[in-house]
Amino acid sequence: MKRLIPAASVTTLALFWSGSAYALSCSEIMNMVNVNVPSSIVVQTIDESGDSFSADDLRCLTNEGAPAEVISAVKARMQDTSAPKETEPIVPAENTKTKSGGSSFEGDEALGDTKGKATTLRDLPEEGESSDSKDPEKLEEAVAAYNAKKPLTASLYLYELLRDNTYPDKESKILFYLAQSLYMLEMYHGAQFYYIEVLKKGASNPYFKYALPRLVTIAHYTGDETDLMRIVAKVSPDDYPRSAKSQLYYLLGLKMYGDDKLNESRQYLDQVSEKSDMFTRAQYLQGVIYNKQGKLKSAVRSFTAVARTHGEAVTQQELQELNSLRDLSLMNIARIYYGIEQFDNANTYFSYVPRNSTYWPQAQFEGAWTNFMLTDLNRTLGQLLTLASPYYAEQEFIPEAPILRALTYFQLCEYEDITRVLKEFDRDYKPVHEEMKAFLQQYASEEGRKLADQAFDRYFAKDSPDTTLPKSLFVKLLRNQELAGLVDHIALIEREEVLIEAQKTQWKDEVGQALLKTLADDKERLKQRAGRVMLGEMATITNYLGDLLTQSEIIKFEVADANRSRLNDLSQGVELKVANDKPVDFAVSKDLIFWPFNWEFWQDELGYYRFTERAHCRQ
Repeated sequence: MKRLIPAASVTTLALFWSGSAYALSCSEIMNMVNVNVPSSIVVQTIDESGDSFSADDLRCLTNEGAPAEVISAVKARMQDTSAPKETEPIVPAENTKTKSGGSSFEGDEALGDTKGKATTLRDLPEEGESSDSKDPEKLEEAVAAYNAKKPLTASLYLYELLRDNTYPDKESKILFYLAQSLYMLEMYHGAQFYYIEVLKKGASNPYFKYALPRLVTIAHYTGDETDLMRIVAKVSPDDYPRSAKSQLYYLLGLKMYGDDKLNESRQYLDQVSEKSDMFTRAQYLQGVIYNKQGKLKSAVRSFTAVARTHGEAVTQQELQELNSLRDLSLMNIARIYYGIEQFDNANTYFSYVPRNSTYWPQAQFEGAWTNFMLTDLNRTLGQLLTLASPYYAEQEFIPEAPILRALTYFQLCEYEDITRVLKEFDRDYKPVHEEMKAFLQQYASEEGRKLADQAFDRYFAKDSPDTTLPKSLFVKLLRNQELAGLVDHIALIEREEVLIEAQKTQWKDEVGQALLKTLADDKERLKQRAGRVMLGEMATITNYLGDLLTQSEIIKFEVADANRSRLNDLSQGVELKVANDKPVDFAVSKDLIFWPFNWEFWQDELGYYRFTERAHCRQ
């Protein structure tokens, strides 16, 4: 039985965003350092260059061992894309009533106050006004409160101005600073809502290029890129802020990939700078596209480049994401070789996936299929035994493993083992299949699909009822990055609701109530989308399980037929012999020790199991 593993699908990982340097590069600075140019001269060159530097440049210089003075100079010239700066901020008097009607919250910002996060902002002129134009007094007070790191006070003033439409010609600025205040309070979804309102004013408004990078950063916190990709597709690439071009080109390429516009996707991915954190992700996605287009050599080249990446990561999350891309690239190369029936090469690349990888169990399973195709049946059984260990029971949903085990035993004519394996398979997976099939039927109609939020709550609400579905199935569902991002985003909204309820009454009754309504509407929208994605994934798994259950019945029929043939041969006096009666050779690598298995699983033994079965078939 030949089984071809499908080509890899794209995996969207949570992203850590950073900008790109403008002129003086890391390599140019390190060239000066490496030829022993005095640090004071290097620092002077940096200061006089007028260049701004990004997190990529700082990371590069740190990894290359640049002197502390040089690192400090670069830090001092880091890009500030967070917002335009305000001049001569007017700070309201402490604990006094202001003309906007609110009271100062200084010294008592309650939950969410993040001291030290605010930046003094220099204002940009609104479109059509001169640079020395001053804001109305109430708006100045609101911005001054923000600059004084009092985001509750600032957001209250700004919300009142927005609600009353006090300064229609200043709406972009009010929206932007309201978003900034909520961002400082770590109310990221509320901030996202108002940043999007800024973008709706168009690329000509002076706050556009500051709001868009903030949305990129917020996508990192929410784990959900869907809204951002929708926005990016509506903005001309010519209007992308320089500090976020690579990130936005990557997202646009990802959006085009999702729309099956593969050539357009590659064109945008080609625009991602090699200096950007997005470059490795862009290479990986290009490999996926080449694979989908049938350009296998190009796909292998792209995946190989990713697998060989040795870039450094600033955070643990970045490191995990980079390692995941490397491991997925190895898996995809192996799958390509498997698809063209170069099983030895496929086996080699599956073996390259490290044991500590999230994808190692899947590599073991797909490697087991490869060894089955190579007729190395005892190694196949050993890899399947690894997957059957308790270490993976709650994390890996691989219902096909018992079917492969049964097929392997069939090749060895171990019919009693086949019957046992398939009986256990039916016991474990028939109830799962029946529950999902019945559940999906409820949402199969047009009316049912409108209730996708209820479908989501059935399995993801805190008080969801009991289910026969194993934990490993939900782990598999959440490996769909879109669904995982939506689940994280919904959880962030729920935390934000708690944060709002904990604020002072005056703020909560004004800004808080408006935010709670926005959060409730958006949570419903996100649940609808998450429910649709979940139903799609569950439909795929249900069909997959249905196919496996059908295969199980076919194998049972073949076993019954083989047993009838054996009985017929015995009745006619035909002698049955073991096909392979050679003694088992226990010689192994000098680095390994052979030890009989006693059904105790040890983690350091996983992946090394080998069976000693010999075929009991007629010669």
